[in-house]
Amino acid sequence: MFKSLKIRLSITVIVCLAALYFLLPTFVADIPAPWNRYLAKEKIHLGLDLQGGMHLVLEIDTDRALEDMVERRANDLKESLMDRKVRFRNLKKAEGASMTMELPDPAGKTDLDNLLKEQYPEFEASSTKQGDSLLVTLTLQEKRAAEMKKLTVEHSLETIRNRVDQFGIAEPEIVPQGDDRIMVQLPGIKDPDRAKNLIGKTALLEFKLVDEENSLEEALRGLVPEGSVIAYGPAGSGAGRTPYLLKNKALLTGASLETARVQIGDRFGEPTVSLKFNAQGAADFDRITNENVRKHLAIVLDGVVHSAPQIRERISGGQAEITGNFTMDEARDLAIVLRAGALPAPVNILEERTVGPSLGSDSIRQGIWATIIGSIFVIIFMVFYYRLSGSIADLALIINVFLLLGVMAALRGTLTLPGIAGILLTVGVAVDANILIFERIREELRTGKTIRLAIDTGYSKAFITILDTHITGIVSAVFLIIFGTGPIKGFAVTLIIGLLASLFTAVFVTRLIFDYVTWNFNVKKLSI
Repeated sequence: MFKSLKIRLSITVIVCLAALYFLLPTFVADIPAPWNRYLAKEKIHLGLDLQGGMHLVLEIDTDRALEDMVERRANDLKESLMDRKVRFRNLKKAEGASMTMELPDPAGKTDLDNLLKEQYPEFEASSTKQGDSLLVTLTLQEKRAAEMKKLTVEHSLETIRNRVDQFGIAEPEIVPQGDDRIMVQLPGIKDPDRAKNLIGKTALLEFKLVDEENSLEEALRGLVPEGSVIAYGPAGSGAGRTPYLLKNKALLTGASLETARVQIGDRFGEPTVSLKFNAQGAADFDRITNENVRKHLAIVLDGVVHSAPQIRERISGGQAEITGNFTMDEARDLAIVLRAGALPAPVNILEERTVGPSLGSDSIRQGIWATIIGSIFVIIFMVFYYRLSGSIADLALIINVFLLLGVMAALRGTLTLPGIAGILLTVGVAVDANILIFERIREELRTGKTIRLAIDTGYSKAFITILDTHITGIVSAVFLIIFGTGPIKGFAVTLIIGLLASLFTAVFVTRLIFDYVTWNFNVKKLSI
């Protein structure tokens, strides 16, 4: 029996020390440097409802991503057909994930089919006779379209996470929801509008040549030449935005960037964004500037022309610069989104909630007070009704909450307001388990059994009932995690941890204390 007591006491001490190891960073702000190296680094994080911050649900426009991809493939197909000397006309993107074209010579259909098989296998071709020519429709396969939509959401998720990380927001939660939505929670954010702009900016960077061969005035009257597009400069405080006639094809994109950083301009001392291309991008930029000396190259971000300087000479080294009327914060945010990469599709904000820090502080204070007051009433009742045995149950209750918080810290859990409710419910469940045991022990004592035998029989008979109620609670909480939303999940996670800790303290720890007392002291009457 003494050997069993030592083993159980060792297990209890080890479990409590482990909980203390993970909890120290949460409750002790400044741990001395020599000890800091050996302690856990993570602490219990506070959820959005306690810390304050922003909650967003974003919808990824996956259909737009497919349309953009088809348009790029249409431009590539034009060049491929010209390289193979296949006659065609009116090749353009059609409705949805498809494109259409005319083949003046129906015999060219064979060459088109071979080209599709070699370079564009994801498209299916259908054709109809139209006079002497053939009208061909190329449609993206459904399987490939579904894959592209999934990849678009995954790419968007990674890009948004990179932007948020570089913005310096601590402990963000960024998770997918459904097929085309992303949930973003930013605890502690102080500038919600800036965060929204950072997350939602597509940040598609393109370098396009200015079309100097055609008239901008005629294009503004509606006569836009094929292969060109009208774009505008950023909105300013003066007259209307400056229009530009640009070649539609992007010679270089932000995908070739290695880094982007903020610099102070030499001429006017305004913030600018300095770009550095990767090895391939630098080589392409060198070639583009060499082939287009004395032409204007526009720097276009999300369809807005930020500058269109003239290429005076070949530019080697892979360096470029975006200028504009930026504030320092705008320049920093632009550098962040360029480093993180462009979003593959536009995002729409479907839901937005902002929780103020003061509301979070009130929630913490009220939640803590509710837990403390509820626990005090439970502790007083147990001592009043079960006397010394009630004190043992109260000690187990304190250990229970201690272990619950320790496990949450070890799992890098987030404590929310519903999580505090879960802790309070755990207090009631833990005490209920002890009440079942104590009532069983009382029944055994009334039959005239000895104290040790009554304790042993009471625990044995109550164990099945306690195990059944705890397993039922855990299974219910698992379903809450599977089907519930964020706050419900926080409640369920806390409840599961609390129930497991309750099972350990109510059955294992209190039994250890009873056995220790009855074996080491000459107990004539059990205070229960």
